[in-house]
Amino acid sequence: MTTNRFCEITHELQHLSKLSEQCARIDPALYAKYDVKRGLRDINGKGVLVGLTEISDVCSTKMIDGKLRPADGELYYRGYNVKDIIDGTSENSHFGFEECTYLLLFGKLPTRTELTEFTKMLSEYRTLPTSFVRDIIMKAPSKDMMNTLARSVLTLYSYDDLADDISLPNVLRQCLQLISLFPLLSVYGYQAYKHYHDGASLFIHPPKAEYSTAENILHILRPDSQFTPLEAKLLDTALILHMEHGGGNNSTFTTHLVSSSGTDTYSVIAASLGSLKGPKHGGANIKVVRMFEDMKENLSDWSDEEEISRYLRALLHKEAFDHAGLIYGMGHAVYSLSDPRARIFRSFVEKLSAEKGYEKEFALYDAVSRLAPKIIADERQIYKGVSPNVDFYSGFAYSMLGLPVELYTPIFAIARIAGWSAHRLEEVAINGKIMRPAYKNIGEHKEYIPMEKR
Repeated sequence: MTTNRFCEITHELQHLSKLSEQCARIDPALYAKYDVKRGLRDINGKGVLVGLTEISDVCSTKMIDGKLRPADGELYYRGYNVKDIIDGTSENSHFGFEECTYLLLFGKLPTRTELTEFTKMLSEYRTLPTSFVRDIIMKAPSKDMMNTLARSVLTLYSYDDLADDISLPNVLRQCLQLISLFPLLSVYGYQAYKHYHDGASLFIHPPKAEYSTAENILHILRPDSQFTPLEAKLLDTALILHMEHGGGNNSTFTTHLVSSSGTDTYSVIAASLGSLKGPKHGGANIKVVRMFEDMKENLSDWSDEEEISRYLRALLHKEAFDHAGLIYGMGHAVYSLSDPRARIFRSFVEKLSAEKGYEKEFALYDAVSRLAPKIIADERQIYKGVSPNVDFYSGFAYSMLGLPVELYTPIFAIARIAGWSAHRLEEVAINGKIMRPAYKNIGEHKEYIPMEKR
């Protein structure tokens, strides 16, 4: 296989990278000396407070006898418990993603009439500019759908006559259009890649006005456009659980940070997509799926909890899977006793596994969810509890839905664009100062040496 010379790592680059590495090293002890909150977290892992929001609340503690104690996690959207919201969109009721989008953007639950009108508006915005699919999405498709999505978002700037107008009505219009278009940009980008790189048949289904966001994703992705009510409901639930998670997560903080500079909506959302693409953020569920694939290949009996435990300990000892010493899908930066999104999602995943005939796989996931926290506590010194997070189940759910791995993170983005939009509108409305954190220079001042004397 020939290497593209443009991508070649030459000896000169190897040499220069070593010079770069040498001058980039910082003594870790200096972070403690100067009280630097590395990663914007304190020594206990708690995030540094940098802003205020009314959009969502991530709760992991309760006040008991005047002291904050660890508690089962809870997630609130505009003051409403997400569990109650999902319970309110029961199997035979309406889909919830559009209702939650209205709630996040406008601060209140919509009436039936308001939701109908809002859903109609989203449907009307679910139309790409003329020839956009042919001229943009079909040309030079990337193997990474997040890059394809970001490129499409930045290109939409060129089609917007008011691209740089950051008045609230215009920013709202842009956000609603992006919320509507993300499923098309993601799935069409995937179809183009599969066609041009893998030789798969190319099909582009137009969205249906009467379908919800979740239904349209399945409709435009599948060759026959067919799906069951439970499949659509599970995907809708996944979108609700992923659409918002406080202002402190990396991509939402990016939304606030870049918005504070006064730039346009397309640049802001492209930056947020770049953040979400990272394996430490949006790509985590892919690692969970890969880990379970390796686990299933190496276990002789998926129901043997002793054998499962040995594999989990091997993971922690860097003796299995990717030798990183991690059990993926376990633990969260904020939640300790439990991640409410994982608790809610579990029941839907169990139902779908029964419908699809994946009971054996679900039993394995369930066993790992029970065994891993105990094993991690035995093997590691941890400052707070460990429990399954939402990524633990989402990858398994997507695989049962037949979603390709390439779309796992874009599905996250399709959901999270609603939260990003709410936070962008909040930042624009506040119209505060540009965010400018401080870095302390620990290098020496030096006298410049003329070229001939070096």
